[in-house]
Amino acid sequence: MGPRQCQVCNETQSKYKCPSCYTPYCSLACFKKHKEIPCVKPPPSELKTTTIAESHVQKPIVVDEPSEVLQKSQLDAIASSSKIRSALKDKALQGLICRIDCSPDAENVLDKAMTEEPMRLFVEEILSVINP
Repeated sequence: MGPRQCQVCNETQSKYKCPSCYTPYCSLACFKKHKEIPCVKPPPSELKTTTIAESHVQKPIVVDEPSEVLQKSQLDAIASSSKIRSALKDKALQGLICRIDCSPDAENVLDKAMTEEPMRLFVEEILSVINP
């Protein structure tokens, strides 16, 4: 998902979303202003339509080697790894992942990101989980 406008001040790109209603906001001041009026989590059906409507353009998935596609057990191992979950809390890693995801040339951006330690350590941890 690409950057969105703060729905509180309408002046800056949002960096955050309200944990209750998912309204995008840009700062602590805007969050406090937003919380002056109680908000509620949208119903599941409304959340799905919002997510689909706001999602970025689908990028085609190209797999040169079908054996490189992860199995469900490998994906489950990644999702349940406490080390990987902890690594994903790192703001530097989050920024790298967002840059890769938002880039029209993701493969090139990924190559550059691999030179940075947070990404390199993250990838090494994933590889150790899927190839014990």
